[in-house]
Amino acid sequence: MFEECLRKQGLIKELFANCKTEEDKYKKIMDLGRQQPAFSNEYKIPENIIQGCQSIMYIHAFLKEGNVIFETNSDALISSGLAVLMLKIYSGEAPEVILKCPPACLEELGINASLTPSRSNGLYSIHLRMKQEALKLLLESQRRE
Repeated sequence: MFEECLRKQGLIKELFANCKTEEDKYKKIMDLGRQQPAFSNEYKIPENIIQGCQSIMYIHAFLKEGNVIFETNSDALISSGLAVLMLKIYSGEAPEVILKCPPACLEELGINASLTPSRSNGLYSIHLRMKQEALKLLLESQRRE
């Protein structure tokens, strides 16, 4: 059930393989932030703000062919990069996978440890909100059946 999620986490570990220092990790995260996909202004509404992030972070989630697609936006480069990491892991996954497959690669790479406490809290908040959105979409889809 988690094969694809784990495969994507393996790709993230490969992405960070050459990062030897905390500074290298930060640079890689900022590079990812520069790659943040476009985000429609129509989703920049108070309900889509992720609480607990150091900067203003928006999230939009919807189901496509039974999988959750996430879109995020932040004006802070580090926050954007952390969101892109989470998008790489969870966007396109089934709601059950998002709820049950932890982002273990971040711990294995020491990403949490290399962040300031407020950034680490923001990363946790992004993950929590993704799980909440996945659960909401799962329940909505079950009601429609």
